[in-house]
Amino acid sequence: MANKSKVKLKTILLKLSGEALQGERGYGIDAVIIAEIAKEIKEVHQMGVKIALVIGGGNIFRGLSASTQGMDRATADYMGMLATTLNALAMQDALERLGIDTRVQSAIKMQELCEPYIRRRAMRHLEKNRVVIFAAGTGNPYFTTDTAASLRAMEIHADIILKATKVDGVYDKDPMKHTDAKMYKHITYLDVLRNELKVMDSTAISLCKDNKLVICVFNMNKKGNIKRIVSGEKIGTFVSDN
Repeated sequence: MANKSKVKLKTILLKLSGEALQGERGYGIDAVIIAEIAKEIKEVHQMGVKIALVIGGGNIFRGLSASTQGMDRATADYMGMLATTLNALAMQDALERLGIDTRVQSAIKMQELCEPYIRRRAMRHLEKNRVVIFAAGTGNPYFTTDTAASLRAMEIHADIILKATKVDGVYDKDPMKHTDAKMYKHITYLDVLRNELKVMDSTAISLCKDNKLVICVFNMNKKGNIKRIVSGEKIGTFVSDN
């Protein structure tokens, strides 16, 4: 097992977008990409860090987009929750192939596929060094998986939310479109809300602000970044009160 003395964070919640699993395909789940992410998680798990995950469903179905095309928003969101469950089961399979005990807990009952979400049971799994993947968002329409990540992180007493993205952190404007975009090393929750920065949705940011839960936005495409963050390196952008 890796050296535990270097670990600065004991419990983390990793928030992945569904798009992170699709690779260059543009849809669905890329087996190579999900295996790479699983290896990154295994490295951190071997350091003795308790890990929970929330994965979006945008690679399969995006409820908000469907609702803008005329579908009932609640129906579209429930379909999105099912998409997150597909991703959670795929990630569970990838992790267990590497020998990591994993449990999927769903906010919607699907007892043949996964456990129902029970906070105390989730805490017990983490104590037993199992990776816990929270599926189906909060179980309610109109709430995003970002909000689910904030809620679950607080319920399991996570030290931080690690928000995985395709860029190095939070910028003052889209770095994919503007070469002069400047990255923040640190930003407050209020500034994120005021400037409508695309970190997480406003409900998720407000929840973190009210409960002083730190968010780290980092680049998932750079190998070893999660390990560096839990070891105390200042990578990406930290969102907190000060």
